Amino acid sequence: MLYDDITYEVSDPVATITLNRPEAMNAWTPLMGLEVRHAVHRAANDPAVVGIVITGAGRAFCAGADMNNLQSITEGEGFDAGAEAARALAVPDDPDAPADLNSTYTYLLSCPKPIIAAINGAVAGMAVPIALSCDLRFMASDAVLLTAFAQRGLIAEWGLSWLLPRLVGPAVALDLLFSSRKVTGEECARIGVANDHMPAGELLGFCRTYLEDIAARCSPASLAIMKRQVYGQLHGGGEATLGPAELESQRLMVESFSRPDFPEGVQSFLQKRPPKFGRIGG
Repeated sequence: MLYDDITYEVSDPVATITLNRPEAMNAWTPLMGLEVRHAVHRAANDPAVVGIVITGAGRAFCAGADMNNLQSITEGEGFDAGAEAARALAVPDDPDAPADLNSTYTYLLSCPKPIIAAINGAVAGMAVPIALSCDLRFMASDAVLLTAFAQRGLIAEWGLSWLLPRLVGPAVALDLLFSSRKVTGEECARIGVANDHMPAGELLGFCRTYLEDIAARCSPASLAIMKRQVYGQLHGGGEATLGPAELESQRLMVESFSRPDFPEGVQSFLQKRPPKFGRIGG
């Protein structure tokens, strides 16, 4: 599969999805959205992939929605990639994922593999909730984040009003939404939007090493189940309380005893050797 607005590369154990419109600061298009979802689906089903990195080509991660597309909306035209592209790049929803995790960009939360947003440069507008739908975010120290919606007469799009306060709290979230001020990677790490920050030249190498370390030491099946536990309980509404979560963990723990990863994890520890866990996908 050749893509137009992204590139896709697998180098065991990492799949790298690069938003690839550097001349437009990787501004998001409907086609890019279809291609990213298709690539994530490929990575989820590839046993060579333990984790996924999403990053941007050139000096930006993603500058938000393509302004030509926004102009089309103001003129009453559509905002889609066309029926042919939609058919060619269509992927099925995960039937086991909660509805909250199967929407336009929150599907990233239902992917069974860890997804890292490697934010190499500016991340703005609709790219912010997309990055926040990834599991982890590492940023270049001098990269900037801005929500931008208030400056365009828009609102907190694509679930941002839910995602952002749960990372930084409502007061900080409203500051970022109201002011649309530029927030550096260093500040994003300090307030909890990003997990960490570093020089731009170190970013992709760090993300790859992070996933290589996970692949060498951790069970991919365990990662998938824990990810589903965290997001399922976080998004579970009134039922997402400690009691049901603890009961679910008991059930999942008993199930884990019957999988081959459990005895392998125990024996590798006792034998003081790296574990040999099976991959998922395929």
